[in-house]
Amino acid sequence: MTSTADWIAGARPRTLPAAVAPVLAGTGVAAYADQVVWWKALLALVVSLALQVGVNYANDYSDGIRGTDADRVGPMRLVGSGAATAGAVKAAAFAAFGVAAVAGLVLAATTAWWLVAVGLVCVVAAWFYTGGEKPYGYLGLGEVMVFVFFGLVAVIGTTYVQTGTWEWPALYAGTGIGALACAILVANNLRDIPTDTVAGKHTLAVRLGDERTRYLYAFLVLVAAAAVVAVAAATTWWALLGLGFLARAASPTRSVLGGASGPALIPVLAATGASELIWSMLVAVPLLLVS
Repeated sequence: MTSTADWIAGARPRTLPAAVAPVLAGTGVAAYADQVVWWKALLALVVSLALQVGVNYANDYSDGIRGTDADRVGPMRLVGSGAATAGAVKAAAFAAFGVAAVAGLVLAATTAWWLVAVGLVCVVAAWFYTGGEKPYGYLGLGEVMVFVFFGLVAVIGTTYVQTGTWEWPALYAGTGIGALACAILVANNLRDIPTDTVAGKHTLAVRLGDERTRYLYAFLVLVAAAAVVAVAAATTWWALLGLGFLARAASPTRSVLGGASGPALIPVLAATGASELIWSMLVAVPLLLVS
């Protein structure tokens, strides 16, 4: 029997800040436009969290049946460790996607029906990250999709379902959030370069190599900082408080540039996720207060 603790661990709770952050940032932009709708913000949060959990279970399932997780350095995986059957983890992934779909349908019905197509693309992208015959995560495209879906789409979508209008600050905020979401994946794949190379998983980190992947991580942190300035220029200079995220991001950046590898990169994942959450909070709160 798979324990509740196993299922919680398999959902990878340390990745959940990456689902909360875009909703906070998008709602902050909506508030600045004086059009915040709290119940829609909460539904957007349900969608984001459910998609994150769904993609985590889907990744666990797909990598598990391929044998990619046979010699993992990071946290326990359900299928790879034998803690749960592949079928049970696959069902859990689709259950999470189902929750996201229901919440997304409510948002689409009360905003615009074309959002259903956006939601469908999100679910398909979540599954085929490591699923299917040719998963794009194995082709070095994972970071691109994370930037698009957990950055741009998540932030702009959260803002749009509340305002019903295009808001440029949402684009800038989506860029910052997307950059840090990418940084989480970059750190994860940097840690897994040795095992992914053996397993034939050609992630962007495998393609770039160790040294250039470390520079990419630092570059993404700088992009997130530049995005704070862009949001502030388009809204209020109080949003520059968002640069406070650098206080948290400094330590993992030093670790990455300093050559940390293997288990030493596991704390980097949590710290980067925390940095993303702090970014969203320090940007969103000023936007809420001046609205």
